[in-house]
Amino acid sequence: MAEDRMSGGCACGKVRFTANIADDDAYLCHCRMCQRATGSVSIAFKNIRQADIEWESGPDWYDSSPIATRPFCSACGTSLGFQFKEGSENLDVTVAAFDDPARFTPKHHFGAESMHRQWINTEGLPEQRTDTYQKLIDKWVAATGSVPG
Repeated sequence: MAEDRMSGGCACGKVRFTANIADDDAYLCHCRMCQRATGSVSIAFKNIRQADIEWESGPDWYDSSPIATRPFCSACGTSLGFQFKEGSENLDVTVAAFDDPARFTPKHHFGAESMHRQWINTEGLPEQRTDTYQKLIDKWVAATGSVPG
């Protein structure tokens, strides 16, 4: 697969990046450090070389442990990744931070000792779209005059 340039950033737009992406492989991390850092049961990451990401407007960095640091947006709180402090030329970028995360495919689980299996296969649970939830639509219209596109 040819390398593609993909952009992304945080929820408020303060942090923006462009990255060279060589393949569609991603993974899910379930380790307790990632669970606590993101407030989620797991986090989807795309591993890329640090040299392949350009921060147009850079993130803040949280010194999350003796071995790692994490990029994030101090304005909106978006978690943007994980990076070892030493010994790696790579950076894990959160899949959801990409403007179009749909191309990525999970290839493995990491931190399986902390995996919450009841959250892995949710096939068959009732589903509701945000654009059919009238209470949410009403709140958007009241706050902004329209529904986000």
